[in-house]
Amino acid sequence: MGRIKVAIAGVGNCASALIQGVYYYRNGGDLPGLMHEDLGGYKVSDIEFVAAFDVNKAKIGRDLGEAIFMEPNCCVKFADVPRLGVEVLPAPKLDGVAPHMIEPFKAYGDDTKPVDVAEVLKEVDADMLINFVPVGSYQATRYYAEACLKAGVAFVNCIPEFIASDPKWAKKFEEAGLPVAGDDIKSQVGATIVHRTLVNLLVRRGAKILETYQLNIGGNTDFLNMTMEERLKTKRISKTEAVTSLVPYEVPTRIGPSDYVPFLGDTKICYIHIRALKFGGTELTIDLKLKVEDSPNSAGVVVDVIRAVKLALDRGVAGPLVSISAWAFKHPPVQVPDDVALQWVEEFIEGKRER
Repeated sequence: MGRIKVAIAGVGNCASALIQGVYYYRNGGDLPGLMHEDLGGYKVSDIEFVAAFDVNKAKIGRDLGEAIFMEPNCCVKFADVPRLGVEVLPAPKLDGVAPHMIEPFKAYGDDTKPVDVAEVLKEVDADMLINFVPVGSYQATRYYAEACLKAGVAFVNCIPEFIASDPKWAKKFEEAGLPVAGDDIKSQVGATIVHRTLVNLLVRRGAKILETYQLNIGGNTDFLNMTMEERLKTKRISKTEAVTSLVPYEVPTRIGPSDYVPFLGDTKICYIHIRALKFGGTELTIDLKLKVEDSPNSAGVVVDVIRAVKLALDRGVAGPLVSISAWAFKHPPVQVPDDVALQWVEEFIEGKRER
């Protein structure tokens, strides 16, 4: 089937987990953690990284295989990664670096000139660009989306800025003949998918949900970045709608990042609470704690998205990829229950569904 040429914006923990994963699964075999070992003829080992962009002055100029293990990255090391022959290039800062993140991100100064991302994407003949820039990067996300349109490259938006789910941007990609997937990646088994599953269970079993919350804490730079509430507007919308879209009535809800706990590193802890009424008006309460390694949890989904987007490119499909977006993202163009989304994905893989 050939290689899948992937460029990455943001060489942080999520990029580290994704790149390590390609080498963890490179020889195939009976290894845990994949939803699809083969997706439409593509294996995880078919993914090739051809460009990377970051603002960290210590990562810029380094080989990507080395940069993914540099501070402030704290993703667990689960695979050896060789030199990849891909130099990390200086990314435009725009609004990707909040004032309180200049030092943690080790952001470059005025003596460094950012590259033209669209030109680089053309030079390396990338198939797609994965957007891993920090939450709250409104301008930066749109810069990368526009760069993809200029370069003729597909766009995978893993953060809660709305591109695939925005009709105006969706139309731009459709008119350019390019696929787009997003927005805001779900984890493989994370807070959102577990919360959605529980809520869907209660609704389908006839229980009346009275209230629910989801509180998340972690110690990586993602959580440090999100200590500024003004960067969280779209994140709260994305995570909240992912859950409340399954309930046919309004429910008092509070969902989103709650605190930064430095010693947790890349460990994320989630607390989910649901109070509901069941038969006879009697109460039930669910209180759940979920503890995961955050970045590998997202990479387990991104490897499927990459291969689905490549299938779309192979087939000449343009515009928002409704099926893989509904399955893999919190704020997709169309919200449906996860069992329906999974059926759509399998139909897309088999060629029975266009998008």
